[in-house]
Amino acid sequence: MSQWDDARARVALRRLFDAAVRSADPRAILAGFLPERPKGRVVVVGAGKSSAVMAAALEAAWPEVPMQGLVVTRYGHAVPTARIEVVEASHPVPDAAGEKAAARILEAVEGLTEDDLVLALISGGGSALMPLAAPGLTLADKQAVNRALLACGATINEMNVVRRHLSAIKGGRLAAAAWPARIVTLAISDVPGDDPAAIASGPTVPDPSSFADARAIVARYGIALPDAVRAHLEAAGDESPKPGDPRLARAEYHLIATPLMALKAAAREAEGLGLTPLILGDALEGEAREAGTLLAGIARSVAAHGLPVRGPAVLLSGGETTVTLGGAQGAGGRNGEALLGLAASLAGHPGIWALMADTDGIDGSEDNAGAIATPDTLARSRQAGIDPIGALANHRSHHVFKAVGDIVVTGPTLTNVNDFRAVIIT
Repeated sequence: MSQWDDARARVALRRLFDAAVRSADPRAILAGFLPERPKGRVVVVGAGKSSAVMAAALEAAWPEVPMQGLVVTRYGHAVPTARIEVVEASHPVPDAAGEKAAARILEAVEGLTEDDLVLALISGGGSALMPLAAPGLTLADKQAVNRALLACGATINEMNVVRRHLSAIKGGRLAAAAWPARIVTLAISDVPGDDPAAIASGPTVPDPSSFADARAIVARYGIALPDAVRAHLEAAGDESPKPGDPRLARAEYHLIATPLMALKAAAREAEGLGLTPLILGDALEGEAREAGTLLAGIARSVAAHGLPVRGPAVLLSGGETTVTLGGAQGAGGRNGEALLGLAASLAGHPGIWALMADTDGIDGSEDNAGAIATPDTLARSRQAGIDPIGALANHRSHHVFKAVGDIVVTGPTLTNVNDFRAVIIT
């Protein structure tokens, strides 16, 4: 007879999620990745949901080092700093505050010498937060493209290929502007595969993609572009720096936190809770509800056959799924949709609980990180007067989990190592 009940499972799920987030806290890890202090100036720039807390961690690690610069983060994600300016801007759709901050970041690294050091603090969300358009394009153009990319079902890597080719700062252009200074990037990965070119659209690394790649993605998803953007992609007149570009010869890149690190931290926590952890992968992609269905199938196999792991166990996974809205407005995010997809597929199967949440604390369009599903989620939803299957079809997972009281709210965690999914089978 299993000793697991609803209360124990809920506590365990939150402890797993909290362990994953805690492992990616810049205040605990950033100091171990800092380079030697330079002879010349220290200029700090950065962008992303974690950039402000990364800046604070840097100041704490180097209390006596003169430094200047600025970072841009999402509204509500700023923390106090003494020497590094923090600017807040809009995410996921960029705004004028982000545009101005990106221009100032580019200016901050110009005119440096070989003795100077640029520290670039990069994390998820940095692409939307630095919307400095390529010459001939406007912020409105960038906003229109961002909205289209978010709605079309493109992966984060595909989105960033397009963004890099519409930018004056991404795709290695920031590092090129800093030449001949040494530039050291400290990055927190929020993308499947941890590709530096995809994290915040790779402002400090060579760009292996091309204008042709960007045009192919636009065509694949049938994205309607503003005329100026289409003309810019067709002209292909200002290609991004490629591998081997001498302006990037003094650029270094260090990943200080990744989705896999977070999953391993959760696995260690699981063992202490009496659960056998199985990490399915840190880069799961695809349509969110289908990912939920797939995870439900694996969970049923564990429950019925003890395969691919014997219970009590927890299936752990990361990555970034997508939600293709079509004509629906939706309410929620990819984690809520994947979780409701899992609950719908399990149809009340006993002994299975799950938590799916974004490690940055915000899942999609609402203010929650994600949600928890229990064996009676569908039944409680119907008792609350909501058809959970209809809600799934209309991308309204938030309504279901809010109605049953299973929304997970953390507020901004000030880090971001992508989505976290835990499915407990007892």
